[in-house]
Amino acid sequence: MSGSKPDILWSPHHVDRYVICDSELSLYRIGSIGSAERKAGTLPLSEETAATLLAINSDTPYMKCVAWYPKHEPECLLAVGQANGRVVLTSLGQSPNSKCKELMGKEFVPKHARQCNTLAWNPWDSNWLAAGLDKHRADFSVLIWDISSKYAPDVSVPMEKIRLSSGDTDSGLVVTKPLYELGQNDACLSLCWLPRDQKLLLAGMHRNLAIFDLRNTSQKTFVNTKAIQGVTVDPHFHERVASFFEGQVAIWDLRKFEKPVLTLTEQPKPLTKVAWCPTRTGLLATLTRDSNVIRLYDMQHAPTPIGDETEPTIIERSVQPCSDNSVISSFAWHPSAQNRMVVVSPNRAMTDFTVFERISLAWGSTTSLMWACGRHLYECTEGAAERDRDIATKMRQRAQNGYGHDTVQVWRNHLLAGGDDPQLKSLWYTLYFMKQYTEDLAQKQQGSKQSLIYSGIKNIVKSSSGTTENRRCWRGSDRQTDVARYNSEERSLALQLCGWIGRGPEVDVEPFLKSLEQEGEWERAAAVALFNLDIRRAIQILNRGASSEKGDLNLNVVAMALSGYTDEKNSLWREMCSSLRLQLKKPYLCVMFAFLTSEPGAYDGVLYESSVAVRDRVAFACMFLNDTQLPRYIDKLTNEMKEAGNLEGILLTGLTKDGVDLMESYVDHTGDVQTASFCLLMGSPGEVVKDTRVQCWIENYRNLLDAWRFWHKRAEFDIHRSKLDPSSKPLAQVFVSCNFCGKSISYSCSAIPHQGRGFSQYGVSGSPTKSKVTSCPGCRKPLPRCALCLMNMGTPVSSCPGSGKMDEKVDLTRDKKLAQFHNWFTWCHNCRHGGHAGHMLSWFRDHSECPVSACTCKCMQLDTTGNLVPSDSS
Repeated sequence: MSGSKPDILWSPHHVDRYVICDSELSLYRIGSIGSAERKAGTLPLSEETAATLLAINSDTPYMKCVAWYPKHEPECLLAVGQANGRVVLTSLGQSPNSKCKELMGKEFVPKHARQCNTLAWNPWDSNWLAAGLDKHRADFSVLIWDISSKYAPDVSVPMEKIRLSSGDTDSGLVVTKPLYELGQNDACLSLCWLPRDQKLLLAGMHRNLAIFDLRNTSQKTFVNTKAIQGVTVDPHFHERVASFFEGQVAIWDLRKFEKPVLTLTEQPKPLTKVAWCPTRTGLLATLTRDSNVIRLYDMQHAPTPIGDETEPTIIERSVQPCSDNSVISSFAWHPSAQNRMVVVSPNRAMTDFTVFERISLAWGSTTSLMWACGRHLYECTEGAAERDRDIATKMRQRAQNGYGHDTVQVWRNHLLAGGDDPQLKSLWYTLYFMKQYTEDLAQKQQGSKQSLIYSGIKNIVKSSSGTTENRRCWRGSDRQTDVARYNSEERSLALQLCGWIGRGPEVDVEPFLKSLEQEGEWERAAAVALFNLDIRRAIQILNRGASSEKGDLNLNVVAMALSGYTDEKNSLWREMCSSLRLQLKKPYLCVMFAFLTSEPGAYDGVLYESSVAVRDRVAFACMFLNDTQLPRYIDKLTNEMKEAGNLEGILLTGLTKDGVDLMESYVDHTGDVQTASFCLLMGSPGEVVKDTRVQCWIENYRNLLDAWRFWHKRAEFDIHRSKLDPSSKPLAQVFVSCNFCGKSISYSCSAIPHQGRGFSQYGVSGSPTKSKVTSCPGCRKPLPRCALCLMNMGTPVSSCPGSGKMDEKVDLTRDKKLAQFHNWFTWCHNCRHGGHAGHMLSWFRDHSECPVSACTCKCMQLDTTGNLVPSDSS
């Protein structure tokens, strides 16, 4: 516009066209760079889009404001407000037709010349055009013109003023009589039509915002304010209006027009434009003078209690559309593309820019990830292999399988966890052996050793006494070399906990070897047989493994190598086995040759092979290390297990403080609070269970079950916990109290009658002389009445849904509690009405309102969890 910075106006009916307005009108078409014609006037707007100049109009000088005709026909019709107050209709690139010809060049002239500040077309009656003018003491500042009206003589306007600067203009194209005149002796700086009614006009006057109703122009609704510029209505919420004054934006609610509902943060520089996003609810863009950023205000409405006056939550951010940090003169939102705008700089450089939404992330309780971006909602679910799944997914599946609840065959819990985790397998077998031998000692009344078993092999070995050294010969070898082995009662107990030998005085590994063969662990079975100095049995196992269905033929080669064993230190066999054993890929085969080629008492090649199971290494140490070496090795191995968080170390630490430290490391590595909770409830002493870390894991697991809506599983876990740890059983936290004395009446309502005494003592028979549960046991005042049966609470329900009186009578004769669920006290926390639970459930199956007359409370709908279904229910 003349002498001012350029403005930009998007076409209301062409999504690819906009106008740049300053000293002239320039019409551009926007398109992809590939489709834009390479000719003069083509300007790149972004990496993907370019603008093509279609038309230029220089016929309307002294422009102050422009408004685009809202309808499709006539196309590209614009109203231009001039410095002298005139409003001129013009067009850009319009093919002539009868209607456009009739309107082109039409002028609307006020009585007194002064600047035209703003224009607004009526979106419903598109013939109406509102113009806002500067103040004149004898004239109106808001004029509503009818563009279809013809010239009518007006004696108050001299003809020379009408023709002003266009002496040859056809008098039929000049209109001097407006349809409506509003705002006398005032100035109008901004205008907009209100969408809720085609005859309501909101105007920013000199010192107030005014709503004019064209059905009664003598009256207006107004509010005094300085924020009178740039009034604009939110297209998604027609009662919300924005306006500004200098650097401050005011948000108004037309239903409460006394004051702004919100005032946005004041900017250091004056504002030049505010505009609501047409494709996004509650998004307001503002531009300040000489600024290179556009500030966005996202008004999020959080649900609030009815009647509370709360301001909407505002998310404020700034965007910089121009990559070269140039100053922005104006901007315009795209009418249909999501969050897209075009900005123009003072030198007419244009940029096509999309405001990217902030992405909101949310984790679901089932490890699904969801995020919102614009109008789109994306969900990402876990599709990894079983072993790569998140621990929360694994815990959820295990909880559904009943993991941790098998307290008889404890080892089966690792199968409920999937059976593919060697650490869990070792853990649950360890707990199984501990439980088994604790029960054996309990039967033998050896209570002093019961606690020792759950304290782990580390403490068992330290208490070892009376160790004897035996020298045994190899079985199945021609060489009769003696090998030193150590025996004691504590070492035998450690071997039992390792699973090598069974219960009883006999030290027999044969059952263990057979179980390993059945599971196809041929190398491990052969190693255990070799460690027990039975080289012939080891060779048999290897041969059998090689001939099995999925066996490794290389085992025959290993068996052949074993058969040539010799104890001569300088033999070729020992030299070759020492050098080649490290090339074996199977760790158990490697340690077999390490054992055969080791010096007596120096078995580091076996003890520190990390790929061999901890229980096998510990069992080996208990057999071949003396009383000095064994505790040192066990302590070192225990520290390694604690640092790594390896559950196989529970065999060493037991369920002690060291075990809690190891479990803490395991939880830190994996997040598996489920296994930690179940494990430490199994036989742990009270001080271990009361450890704050253990309690934290238990509570976190309970919260997880609740988050997954596994309420039945959580209840089962609480029962399981109370059985293993009686101190965890919670005390009653909620009870029904009397309205008069405040004492608990729960005990009386849940009392169980003694044998030989009838129910008449509880008032069931109706005898007035007997003590009744229908009154408070403290003050004897009557309890409230049920809203449906009108009987005092405490009276047994005689007709529950699905059961008749005879059924109820039968239940009573079976010594059932009077406080069965249908008899429970139930009331609404909102209206305080209630009654028997059975009656309330029956009522709300068919009704939504409270059963009490004249009460309109929607009791059942107030319960947010009332309609939730447990995820673990069948």
